[in-house]
Amino acid sequence: MKTAMKNPVKTLCFWLLMALPAFAEAAAAYAETLAVRPVVSEVLSPASAGDMNFVGVVTARTETDLAFLLIGTVASRPVEVGDLLKAGDLVAQLDPEELDANLRESEAGVAVARAQLRAASDTETRARELSARGVGTTTRLEDASRGLASAEARLAQAEAALARARDARSFATLLAPQDGIITNVFAETGTTLAAGQPIARLAAIDEREIVVDVSAEFVAALDLGMVFNVSLAAAPAVTTTATFSRIDAVAERTTRTRRLHLTMDTPPGGFRLGALAHVSLPASTKAGLSIPRQAAWQDGDSLFVWVVNRATDTVHRTKVTLGEVSGDRARVLSGLSTGEEIVIKGVHSLQEGQTVGAQVTE
Repeated sequence: MKTAMKNPVKTLCFWLLMALPAFAEAAAAYAETLAVRPVVSEVLSPASAGDMNFVGVVTARTETDLAFLLIGTVASRPVEVGDLLKAGDLVAQLDPEELDANLRESEAGVAVARAQLRAASDTETRARELSARGVGTTTRLEDASRGLASAEARLAQAEAALARARDARSFATLLAPQDGIITNVFAETGTTLAAGQPIARLAAIDEREIVVDVSAEFVAALDLGMVFNVSLAAAPAVTTTATFSRIDAVAERTTRTRRLHLTMDTPPGGFRLGALAHVSLPASTKAGLSIPRQAAWQDGDSLFVWVVNRATDTVHRTKVTLGEVSGDRARVLSGLSTGEEIVIKGVHSLQEGQTVGAQVTE
């Protein structure tokens, strides 16, 4: 002991050597702590029925823009917005003056062509008789035959022109193709319309639906065929159900929402076109899971996500199958379950089994 006291430097070195393992272990632990980084993640949960409450509008499943097949000036348009029509009812009529003139001209053309055909036929008959008696020449008979063929062709052309004129005259009258209600008018009496330019819109009243604009998050969690509860906004006691039948392929440009179409098979009388309706998913219906598209990454032909195991604070890659894509989210078809935590940012900087820190939400 006395020797150790006489050599303080040696004593210090001795104790430093003894403490090195502890320092090394602490340093390693500190370095590991620094290497662990938090992850931006999301705990999967289906949208609850309580979240699935929307406001929609009652519309017709089928709407038809009505237009003339030829150019002309509108002489009359007896229908207005809100008018109920039966199939065959008059919608509008073009000014027939020019069409009637064309029809008369075509009828006259047919009469002239028929007279020319009779004359050519008589000439050909006489030429054939003279040729048979040896009086006429072969050339005269050939000329008469060509004249007859030409007259027949002119009659065919005249009759075709007459048929077109009659069709055009009939096209000047626009009739309702089916029962329905006028929901819009686009031209007034005296307006000159191009062929195919709409003059009115007819909505079928026997088939109605509700259209709802929803965010991508909800769209990715819905399945075709889901049944929604529907009630009138103006009269909540008036209720029915509607089935999710289709969705518009393109999102609305400004809001980026998607339009859902819910079909009503037998709507009560209060569900008139244009009425507002409250739409909700029954509490017993479970919506599906969806994830941000950026959470999935591809390896070969398969898609994977990083699932966080909070028992060990490590990440493990999990194969997934995705379905309907809406906006920045995709429907999960298989591979993930409710309650699992997945990394949604920085997925390409992780490795299998890597330790991660606490969850950070966006």
